[in-house]
Amino acid sequence: MAVASVMLPLGTQAPGFALPDAISGKIYTLDDFKAYPALLVMFICNHCPYVKHIRGHLVQMIAKYQKEGLAAVAINSNDIQRYPDDSPEKMKEEALQYGYTFPYLFDETQETAKAYRAACTPDFFLFDKDRKLVYRGRYDESRPNSPLEVTGADLSRAIEAVLRGEKVDTDQKPSIGCSIKWKPGNEPSWWNF
Repeated sequence: MAVASVMLPLGTQAPGFALPDAISGKIYTLDDFKAYPALLVMFICNHCPYVKHIRGHLVQMIAKYQKEGLAAVAINSNDIQRYPDDSPEKMKEEALQYGYTFPYLFDETQETAKAYRAACTPDFFLFDKDRKLVYRGRYDESRPNSPLEVTGADLSRAIEAVLRGEKVDTDQKPSIGCSIKWKPGNEPSWWNF
């Protein structure tokens, strides 16, 4: 079922995390990215058609902006008992197959997704150098099976503004995607989809 981003308030401080990378097994925390002028936190998964729709373009776009100072991390919070295609083993395969240049972290407890109020995959959260939220929302206006080309226009405009030290436009559209697959009984209190 497609749902929209919750749209965490702009200015929110980036919630901390300590999660394992599916490729290396290394535990990453928010502090691992403190030297970067911008941090993109993405909630994605392997099986979602909305993520698959943008995946190739997203990987290229992030690699481009990493050369300019962007730090990026992807997080998968889905229930792997009901969605085994999102298991850490499958995450590792996905990251290697598509050339992820960023850590792909597994949020087994789903506490990180709750802290970010992530609602869907993909869900994007861009933070400035002070780790204040400056963008949350869609990648672009394209959707699976639509005639619109994948451009990453909305997210790339925000990233470019942060990297230039400029104010990010606050007129932001929610991301649309597959709902986070919460473990039964683990749905957050704000979840009412």
